[in-house]
Amino acid sequence: MISHEVEWLRWMPGLSILLRYETAWLGHDIVAGLVLATMLVPVGIAYAVASGLPGICGLYATIVPLLIYAVFGPSRILVLGPDSALAAVILGVVLPLSGGDPQRAVALGGMMALVSGTVLILAGLARLGFVTELLSKPIRYGYMNGIALAVLISQLPKLFGFSVESTGPLRDLWAIGGAILAGRTNWVALAIGLGTLATILLLRGSRRVPGILVAVVGATVLVGLFDLAERHNVSILGSLPQGLPGFAIPWIGVGDIVPVLIGGCAVAMVSFADTSVLSRAYAARTRTTVDPNQEMAGLGAANLATGFFQGFPISSSSSRTPVAEAAGARTQLTGIVGALAIALLLLVAPDLLRNLPTSALAAVVIASAIGLFEVADLKRIYQIQRWEFWLSVACFVGVAVFGAIPGIGLAIVIAIIEFLWDGWRPYSAVLGRPAGVEGYHDVTRYPEARRIPGLVLFRWDAPLFFANAELFCERVLAAVAESPTPVRCVVVAAAPVTSVDVTAADALTELDDALLAQGIELRFAELKDPVKDKLRRFGLFDRFGETRFFPTIDAAVSRYHGAT
Repeated sequence: MISHEVEWLRWMPGLSILLRYETAWLGHDIVAGLVLATMLVPVGIAYAVASGLPGICGLYATIVPLLIYAVFGPSRILVLGPDSALAAVILGVVLPLSGGDPQRAVALGGMMALVSGTVLILAGLARLGFVTELLSKPIRYGYMNGIALAVLISQLPKLFGFSVESTGPLRDLWAIGGAILAGRTNWVALAIGLGTLATILLLRGSRRVPGILVAVVGATVLVGLFDLAERHNVSILGSLPQGLPGFAIPWIGVGDIVPVLIGGCAVAMVSFADTSVLSRAYAARTRTTVDPNQEMAGLGAANLATGFFQGFPISSSSSRTPVAEAAGARTQLTGIVGALAIALLLLVAPDLLRNLPTSALAAVVIASAIGLFEVADLKRIYQIQRWEFWLSVACFVGVAVFGAIPGIGLAIVIAIIEFLWDGWRPYSAVLGRPAGVEGYHDVTRYPEARRIPGLVLFRWDAPLFFANAELFCERVLAAVAESPTPVRCVVVAAAPVTSVDVTAADALTELDDALLAQGIELRFAELKDPVKDKLRRFGLFDRFGETRFFPTIDAAVSRYHGAT
């Protein structure tokens, strides 16, 4: 019975922590939750508007995920909610399909959350938490820089006080420039937006002063005090609906299914990539461990729940989590307190933010987008490995030119190509024994290395599989042809060979036949036992015989010397 309860609680780590809650944590969590709520409100509204949805949806997508993650999430202080990194992806689906209809936009955003939540939960149950590791750091930098640029461009019209029809980041930039030259700028709205942005950036490094809260409250008070909405046509948020979100199934049309599925999967990938990195960072800082599969399931549960309560896809926040930590958060109760504070705002004071200017919300999103850009580490990558730098640039250009979703698709394709390339065209070497150096080494690195007459020691630095099997055979035969003495034996130094597939096994058979026709025997040294097991299943072990496999290169060389 006890083991059954432990297994049940394993999928609800937040509840497990709350069941062991210490009273000494309570004051810290309550204070941190209230401080956090002051930041969650303006940011949630801003990211909802940036995603093409009504501002209230940002609060719904903040309340529900915080409550759900408090139960299913493994990280003690991770803060979930709307995120600037997802805004461009969501906007890319919602804007063209909604046709300006807010209800349709809400349904599309909700269904994207359901798709991403389902994908994340299934992936977590299947223990696929490792998949984001396939995206290298330069590629992640590329698509995040591209998304940051797309988000920034999408907010410029609101900052300048006008609107343009979105057709893609670069074309939008052209349209924005045309609107500015045509004199459509609302200078009062722009002044408010720039002032808000400057305040946020100036106070960004302060742990004591919440810059976003100060900037947004100041802008709201200014608009209300001088009636700027009426006198200067400054766009404002307006009254929020009173009450909490109700359960609703986000119905969409048949024609919306494919783009919503693609967008939902893209959101799942981006949100988990960011969440896993942030979760591991805070786990290391607090000296705890976090299961990436449980993190994926917890994030999925939060997305799934918010999809049924008029929200949209969410992720962890690299800007709000430090606020919770600095305010003294100890457990997920901080998120619960923050969610309840926002719910109280909607029940008691829905008009409190009525005069919040749209240009100030744009400034909040732009400030977050600026924080997404990675430049310093890309300089380092450029200096040490330029081809990876250009991979990052290619991903960045893909997002900037084609939009967030096609750009992320391009990033995935490039990641797969990058992953396969090292195995597709791996390094190989003929080995010799340099004087004064232990072991056998690449003769191109050690030209003076002594090579054994009649023996070719050949090292292959990759798994053997369908994409490189033919190249492996070609390089072995080339090493034989280039040997300074007639060859009687080839020994493959196979320590780096971690796997063999059917295509490679057949290629080994053909290589063995080709070498035997020249009177040359093919042997293997340091082949790993799991790879040997595969060769047994393929029938190659019986073909070659036990005598052709050696535990070390020295053993293979000694056998050759003994035979000759």
